[in-house]
Amino acid sequence: MKRLLGLAAAAFMGVSAQAQAADCGKVTIADMNWASASLIANVDKFILTHGFGCEAELISGDTMPTGTSMVEKGEPDIAPEFWISNFKAALAKGVEEKRLRIAGDVFSDGGEEGYWVPAYMVEKDPSLATLDGVKANANLFTHPEDPEKSAFVSCPAGWGCQLANTHLFKALNLGEAGFVEVDPGSGAGLAGSIAKAYERGEPWFGYYWAPTPVLGKYKMVKVDFGSGIDKDHFDTCLTQPECENPRPSMFPPSPVKTLTTEAFAQKAPAAYEYLSTRGYKNDQLNTLLAWIEDEQADGDIAMEHFLKNYESTWTTWVSKDVAEKVKKALDDL
Repeated sequence: MKRLLGLAAAAFMGVSAQAQAADCGKVTIADMNWASASLIANVDKFILTHGFGCEAELISGDTMPTGTSMVEKGEPDIAPEFWISNFKAALAKGVEEKRLRIAGDVFSDGGEEGYWVPAYMVEKDPSLATLDGVKANANLFTHPEDPEKSAFVSCPAGWGCQLANTHLFKALNLGEAGFVEVDPGSGAGLAGSIAKAYERGEPWFGYYWAPTPVLGKYKMVKVDFGSGIDKDHFDTCLTQPECENPRPSMFPPSPVKTLTTEAFAQKAPAAYEYLSTRGYKNDQLNTLLAWIEDEQADGDIAMEHFLKNYESTWTTWVSKDVAEKVKKALDDL
């Protein structure tokens, strides 16, 4: 009798597992065209496939076209790393009409922006971790073309952050301290200016963001304005073309979410819960992105590196049973 009950229970568990996989079914995941998004998309694909029995597939994506397609066509099912700042109105409408659901914060710290100086400068003079300290030592940050001026390395022309930097340059009285805004010309030029300064042990002061491989390779310290964050003023003035009376404010964290379609969230609640639970810390991602860049790894290779080397992180996102399934699949790679 016990043997029959055991067989029946095993059969029920098998049927239950099959039903869960069937419920999850085919899942499409947007593989965005930058390193962190591709890493996260590949990790989600592996865990959803091997841990939750989904038939997960990656499809190419980018922020605006992916968001629009999810609202209008209901596909892809998942956008793992979605920077919502430029999609707020459409996102709100999609959620209100029950086409989209916000699963959670894929970056635990949010996207991070700010003004930075190399850590080796702060180690010598801790005051350089503050804006007052930077302004008092403006002569250290010599302008490359005018030794009488000091260089503040801003965003390349045309980037969204350029508006905020221009207004903050005025609000923080950087011009009065002797600084001049320097346009690095491109994202590569901006990254290269940090790398050049770091490799030579030279001063550097300017804008950058995280998570990025640059901040994984080069230890930088975010400068404290002493103002705190005034999110309302930042959103309504500092990021707008017209901002007559800009006031100092640190950059608020940029909201970076995981989006799913409402249909996916309803048909695969266990998989949706995983997407709502998992989150990456910026310091960790900076290190991962630096590794990806150094190794020239694609998203699939980066996924394997992450799952094998950061087990203590991802196993907290899933049940013990799911974790064991994922580990077994990793062993088979």
